Amino acid sequence: MQINSDFSQRVVIRPAEYEFIPSPLKGVSRMMLDRAGEEVARATSIVRYDPGAGYSGHTHDGGEEIFVLSGTFSDEHGDYPAGTYLRNPPGSSHTPFSAGGCTILVKLWQFAHNDLEQLTINTQQSQWLPGQAEGLSVLPLHEHNGVSTALVKWAPHTRFGGHVHPGGEEILVLEGIFNDEHGSYPAGSWIRNPRYSQHTPYTGEEGALIYVKVGYIGADLLGDKFITES
Repeated sequence: MQINSDFSQRVVIRPAEYEFIPSPLKGVSRMMLDRAGEEVARATSIVRYDPGAGYSGHTHDGGEEIFVLSGTFSDEHGDYPAGTYLRNPPGSSHTPFSAGGCTILVKLWQFAHNDLEQLTINTQQSQWLPGQAEGLSVLPLHEHNGVSTALVKWAPHTRFGGHVHPGGEEILVLEGIFNDEHGSYPAGSWIRNPRYSQHTPYTGEEGALIYVKVGYIGADLLGDKFITES
């Protein structure tokens, strides 16, 4: 299965375009943002757990990265409320479930070969740093070999100068409305900009909160073996 797996192409998916598909497990459905592979795949998805739904115990051979968007996600290691960022490295195992239901962003098989850090960050209790422009605040989540993940908070009417992303950029708008010269993206919008793309982002009166990952397109990641040439 190949869904938005040509990483040389820009992709924009707004929440009105979401189409959740049932997973093999009852009570769990997925909106596939990009995917290369079958049930085992290099994949980025928004996953919804109905109350009481869960998976049996399993191992993530290619690693798993999670951001909890709403509700509480759980496994035998703990409970993770909305705003929690998790990294389960290659070879890790767990039995995930959600007692009350939740929605999470999940990225599979997108770890570097030597990235073995287990990580749990409750962003609701973390310290933000000043950004590179007035009106921006940044919460770094993870960095490894030039691949960086962060939350970025945009105050209303903030502008950031035009810039280039040599290693591409992925954005999920969590709150507000994010804009650039190519369009306007309400909360829930997912944007993937290819290598060496450029834009000049800004916000209006709503401001915005975004999850952003840069540097990962063209990086040497475990899941690259699933990608076939277009």
